[in-house]
Amino acid sequence: MIHPVLLCGGSGTRLWPLSRKSYPKQFAALLGNESLFQASAKRLSGSLFARPVVVTADAFRFIAAEQLAEAGIPPAALLIEPEGRDTGAAILAATLQVAADDPRALILVAPSDHVIPEDQQFRDTVAAAAPTAETGRIVTFGIAPDRPETGYGYLELAAPPSAATPEPLPLVAFVEKPDAARAEAMLADGRHLWNGGLFLFRADVMIDAARRHAPALLAAVEASLAGAMRDLGFCRLDAAAWADAPTISIDYAIMEKADNLSVMPYTGRWSDLGDWASVWRETQADGTAASGPTTAIDCDGTLLRSESPGQRVVGIGLHDIVAVAMPDAVLVAHKDRAQDVKAAVAALKKEGARQAETFPRDHRPWGWFESLAMGDRFQVKRIVVHPGAALSLQSHHHRSEHWIVVQGTAKVTVDDEVRLVTENQSVYIPLGAVHRMENPGKLPMVLIEVQTGPYLGEDDIVRYEDVYARS
Repeated sequence: MIHPVLLCGGSGTRLWPLSRKSYPKQFAALLGNESLFQASAKRLSGSLFARPVVVTADAFRFIAAEQLAEAGIPPAALLIEPEGRDTGAAILAATLQVAADDPRALILVAPSDHVIPEDQQFRDTVAAAAPTAETGRIVTFGIAPDRPETGYGYLELAAPPSAATPEPLPLVAFVEKPDAARAEAMLADGRHLWNGGLFLFRADVMIDAARRHAPALLAAVEASLAGAMRDLGFCRLDAAAWADAPTISIDYAIMEKADNLSVMPYTGRWSDLGDWASVWRETQADGTAASGPTTAIDCDGTLLRSESPGQRVVGIGLHDIVAVAMPDAVLVAHKDRAQDVKAAVAALKKEGARQAETFPRDHRPWGWFESLAMGDRFQVKRIVVHPGAALSLQSHHHRSEHWIVVQGTAKVTVDDEVRLVTENQSVYIPLGAVHRMENPGKLPMVLIEVQTGPYLGEDDIVRYEDVYARS
């Protein structure tokens, strides 16, 4: 069986305002009802694959676990990176994890934010590449280009691949992102494929390659995995050892130095959804891509998207425009400037705007909340608690709270009193009271929280007990 490794620790900014540091694009439902991460996990499931190893950041660990559970895919391991070190350290950590049980295991590394619509065609391509990987080759997957793309790196082959019987071919060279003229020439010659960032290899082969080409990186990752701690259902890599790992991609650390690389051509549809222009390409019909409550009148080449049920986006006479509306931010840009969204996020961050990195819906291990209204000395939130979940036992120094249950039943603790609060009932939490809310039911519990006080920040919290081991 092939062991999938899903990388989902990134925090891409080119799909702002939907993708932000606190909730990046891999966890968003950009296309359809499931997230890119869930679609990737499902694609790498079935008789060909073992359970996946997932590598993610501490801030996303509960989101990843929750979305895997929703998809019905139990992970083999959830590795938590203490901090981002690019793909080199992440891939080696997962490889060492798998190798501990089977040094010759076949591993397929895949980003979790790519779109590959033809699942079975992709699985068939992976299966066709497996015999080559078994022999000790590192197989990277090259995507057949359909346009002169300047935003991707390329893989150079000695000759154009056969469309009839695709098979792994020797890699001549990695090619950096080209200018427009060179991209046109590479598309015409047929010998260049997009670098999809997907790799298939035996665990021992990758470890040997790291020992030769990136010994310092391998040593740091080995030490971090050896010192890892179990935290609930996660494997938390040792932070001190991880800090010694160089920040470097797997391409630069190993692949561009190795002499045993092959390229498996993939001819199906593929996109890394690197910007809003690529989302438009994947979703447009008759020139306009629309999502959520939107209305397009005489628009062409345009993407309209609303992420709030009560907020309608209307476009009139728009051509090659991206308009994305969130409850707290709106992006309007020419489609040709989609790559510049990253610069806009940097400008917002410099200005201190919370919208630069913080998502309006704050995801927690027990569920999520969002702010509905805020004013001087008050804030109104909607809070959703998953079935069987519980918030920490806590108190606040600066605020009191009113809870109104609007769906389900809450089990509420206030100091020494514990009681059930059902729909249309409310409870008052005085300043300084030790309190907790739980959802004892089998359906999500929803309540409206009204906070009052001189300071309403999320850091005004003292935790006494927490089932999620947060400080």
